[in-house]
Amino acid sequence: MRYVVATRNRHKLAELERLLAPLELELLPEHVALPPETGATFRDNALLKARAASTALDRPVLADDSGLCVEALGGRPGVRSARYAGEGASDRANLEKLVREMSGRADRRAAFVCVLALIDPHREREIVVEGRCEGVLAEAPRGERGFGYDPLFVPDDVGDGRTMAELEPGEKNAISHRGRAAQALLRELGLRP
Repeated sequence: MRYVVATRNRHKLAELERLLAPLELELLPEHVALPPETGATFRDNALLKARAASTALDRPVLADDSGLCVEALGGRPGVRSARYAGEGASDRANLEKLVREMSGRADRRAAFVCVLALIDPHREREIVVEGRCEGVLAEAPRGERGFGYDPLFVPDDVGDGRTMAELEPGEKNAISHRGRAAQALLRELGLRP
């Protein structure tokens, strides 16, 4: 089965392709407009995007909404993770804002959260799954891999102090929020035990 992914972010598509094999994925066509992410939760936003794209294309669509929730910041950046430093902000600008806001804070607990929503209009099927990765924020960004907040996030699962951006792709995929959501989706589709 081939699914359109409701994104134009090539990094996200590449990561999802690795995580969701054997599903075949493609980027959202340029002519399809996505609604603003106005939901209060990751689930709300993933469903907004999946439903809009599926309706526009009359095809199965997969959408995700994901982000970083920091305890000391009351869950921010949360659903605004991609726009934390403002609309159209770069990954670097978002990361720099978070580093500034966390300066001097003792509580550095955080979690990456990913919700995947799959809409298949032909089978009248709607599947929503969530994955989480708990950890802490480093004092300063480290590592060259990954994107977004990866250079700042130290996952609990690894236990050696490396950030997500310092992990090998296979290590990251095994523990990441998106990796866990992908495994849950593949189980729902009957493609994993």
